[in-house]
Amino acid sequence: MRFLKALLVIFIAIFSVTIVAAQKQQIASKPLFVDPVYDGAADPVVVWNKKAKKWFMFYTNRRASAKGLDGVTWVHGTRIGIASSVDGATWQYVDTADIQYRPDSNYTHWAPEVFENKGLYHMYLTYVPGVFKDWNHPREIIHLTSKDLLHWQYDRTLELASHKIIDACAFPLPDGGWRLWYNNEKDKKSIYYADSKDLVTWQDKGKAVGDKGGEGPKVFRWKDHYWMIVDNWMGMSIYQSDDLTTWKRQEKRILELPGIGKDDQAIGGHCDVLVNDGRAYVFYFTHPGRIGDKKTWKDGFETRRSVIQLGELKYENGEISCNRDEAVNIQLKH
Repeated sequence: MRFLKALLVIFIAIFSVTIVAAQKQQIASKPLFVDPVYDGAADPVVVWNKKAKKWFMFYTNRRASAKGLDGVTWVHGTRIGIASSVDGATWQYVDTADIQYRPDSNYTHWAPEVFENKGLYHMYLTYVPGVFKDWNHPREIIHLTSKDLLHWQYDRTLELASHKIIDACAFPLPDGGWRLWYNNEKDKKSIYYADSKDLVTWQDKGKAVGDKGGEGPKVFRWKDHYWMIVDNWMGMSIYQSDDLTTWKRQEKRILELPGIGKDDQAIGGHCDVLVNDGRAYVFYFTHPGRIGDKKTWKDGFETRRSVIQLGELKYENGEISCNRDEAVNIQLKH
């Protein structure tokens, strides 16, 4: 009898802990975040702010609601927006990042990669020297540092494969040093990579992935493998690697088929993946107005606006999937 009572006490204790943990989790907003300035949040990356004790999301602040911008001018002239959250479920707008690199009177900041290393925050940012109506102009990747995630000082412009490169992603190498992946637009939008011992000086290594054109590479480690997600503009391809050099693409893409949630009927684009407490969360963006036949889209606010969404990755039989219609219960730990 005493044994049964002891088991009952243990069961109640475990059940209570489970209930408390569940209560702490929140269902993520749908959409997760809408930029209040221009309605054009895209290309998110999430990092823990040690001083503020909040999660910060950096994103390209596209000018979707601005009037009188023709061509792709609205995708240029952008700054980097910041939102914050204590749990990952709800986000509030903070400001634009104070990036001290504006050598041109008109300039464009795109697709930040942000992380902390040894007490210093690093940003690898795509810089475009102007505001243009088309895509036929140079872009570089620059390195900036910060102590507070708000104010950023320019360090240098990276010398990589070409002068038309975008979308940096950095990841630590298992034996020390770092690897940086990026999109080389001069080579059919292939993903290239470079290595560094100090996050400052980089040696270009050539092509990493080139079987499909894509952009916004995101590399992470999860379930004892390395993974890379690449935006193919028709959903996102997933590549698996055991050495961060040789990559194999899985057959199925994620975030390709439309969802049923608010503003989630369009394909998912340029994502960040945050592995937290064993779970993998994918932060991606959609253009809610770009649904149905592309030929029917009319350029304007509805097809320009974009929002940030959140999904959770699942791993089964060696492959990654994502059910974008499944509610995400989240309480990020740090």
